[in-house]
Amino acid sequence: MKLNLDVTVPSKKEWVDAVMADFDSFLQDHADCERKASAMAMSFVAKYPNRVEIIPELIDIGIEELEHFKQVYELMASRGIQLAHHISQDPYVSALLKKCHDGREERFLDRLLIASVVETRGAERFRLVSEAQEDPEMHRFYKVLWASEAKHGHVFVKMALNYFDENQVYDRLRWWIDIEGEVIDALPIRAALH
Repeated sequence: MKLNLDVTVPSKKEWVDAVMADFDSFLQDHADCERKASAMAMSFVAKYPNRVEIIPELIDIGIEELEHFKQVYELMASRGIQLAHHISQDPYVSALLKKCHDGREERFLDRLLIASVVETRGAERFRLVSEAQEDPEMHRFYKVLWASEAKHGHVFVKMALNYFDENQVYDRLRWWIDIEGEVIDALPIRAALH
């Protein structure tokens, strides 16, 4: 059953063109994003240890994202590309986090929904990268990642529904989807996931 909401502002063709024109830089950023996604899942475990219903799934996501990081790193290594020297702050995620509520419960809901939106955008963009690949292996690689990101988009909404009323979750998720569209549309085009 589909739980997340689709992004309403599609990625621009110029974004796909920028990624394909500088795929090495995209891979470096992609690796960083996978590391951050793993750390984000584990930060939920650290910040909300009383949310025992979702901890096993958060750990699974943390491990899966770390596996994705390993896969991207192996792909980079095979192409002679090094990891970036430092992980830069993601302007997309930073802009979304600035819109979070302050209260503990409200912030918990917002962070879960932001995670869903970020994963849903990742799925949309990995689909575009997969479709732009001429190499069948790379097409397949990004198709698998696209499916995984889409699944995570659902999982974070499911987690929210453990603790919050369905109407509250979906009202706030629709709000986040609108905000995400504004954020993604305002970002400069670059060879990065966001």
